[in-house]
Amino acid sequence: MEKIAIIGLGYVGLPLAIEFGKKYRVVGFDINKARIEELQQGNDHTLEADLDSLKQAADLYNTDKTKGLTFSYSEGDIKECNIYIVTVPTPIDDFNSPDLKPLVKASQTVGRVISKGDIVIYESTTYPGCTEEDCIPIIESISGLRFNVDFFAGYSPERINPGDKVNTLTKIKKVTSGSTPEIADKVDALYRSIIEAGTHKAPSIKVAEASKIIENSQRDLNISFVNELSFIFDKIGIDTTDVIEAAATKWNFLKYQPGLVGGHCISVDPYYLVKKAEKLGYIPQVILSGRNVNNAMASFIANKVMKLMINKSLPIKDSNILILGVTFKENCPDIRNTKVLDIYKELREFGVNVDIYDNWVNKDELYHEYGVRTIEEIDENKKYSAVILAVPHENFKKLDFEHFHRQGAVIFDVKAVIDRQWVDGRL
Repeated sequence: MEKIAIIGLGYVGLPLAIEFGKKYRVVGFDINKARIEELQQGNDHTLEADLDSLKQAADLYNTDKTKGLTFSYSEGDIKECNIYIVTVPTPIDDFNSPDLKPLVKASQTVGRVISKGDIVIYESTTYPGCTEEDCIPIIESISGLRFNVDFFAGYSPERINPGDKVNTLTKIKKVTSGSTPEIADKVDALYRSIIEAGTHKAPSIKVAEASKIIENSQRDLNISFVNELSFIFDKIGIDTTDVIEAAATKWNFLKYQPGLVGGHCISVDPYYLVKKAEKLGYIPQVILSGRNVNNAMASFIANKVMKLMINKSLPIKDSNILILGVTFKENCPDIRNTKVLDIYKELREFGVNVDIYDNWVNKDELYHEYGVRTIEEIDENKKYSAVILAVPHENFKKLDFEHFHRQGAVIFDVKAVIDRQWVDGRL
């Protein structure tokens, strides 16, 4: 009988634990005690879990010996598991180099609890070769077990899209792989038992790792192209969104929109591929060029707002600017690698006062991670010289932008969602 441990209960691990918990005995493990206590109380600050499904899976644990979900921060509670699925984050450091510390610590944890015949499956996004060349040796060293003799491995890249309530875990086809043909079949069958959309069994772990890394690298490059177009069209004096709408009338045009590229995937994963390529003696030109363009967007937006203010004869020094939204994308509380704060920092260098408003964000988490505080609510009596809609949360689309327009403020729409008659600039 399968007993599964999900190691890491963030945006990826929790939905996975819930779905597996409906059919198997599952222990959701995380080193964050506060996170475990939150989940034990049936809450989820990431807003990714369906709370009814969470309760259903948790209740099963008490009524059925073959299935159900429980949570723990104690390694002893996962020692009896025979399948370990690692879903920890894989961020980059301040120098854009892969930060494998969470993956290393998770592998050390597995090494301390894994037994003969067990399988460890990695879902964390990383470069091709990381599972077998970096993670497995750690498990071997700590456990004393031999890879593909005493224990086995698989890789099935996560495809979670934070904030998306349509394309959820079970509705997205899952890539699977294993360290031997037999284990590949077993891993594939395991995921196929919960994924409604089906699975795709890759021929090797490295292929599965590579498939994930190019998914987001491809999107990063496509967005960088339209971002660069926005630089060019701004100089020409035409609207990028107008150009894209016109071009999109052809059936085979890919309708990407310009914008900030942050978050835990698109702005991070290309650096993992770059690092692997550099180790092999190749400097990837196209990928790095796309990254450079996308990283320049925050500066472009801040400078554009300053120019629009000058055109309206608005003073720069000590003026008040309101930024709407600080999460990395709309309709979710995720602040990982948000590029909105790059706009904030750039504006501050001009000597302006910047307020950030975002009722989706966990204010304490934002301050802990970035040292930035948000305002509790928008003061309609405060005179803003500029308003930047950085993240188009659904509730922001309903704001009275005409009010700011009447005040004489510059209104900049990063995602082109505001009624155009009130907008001074957009990407």
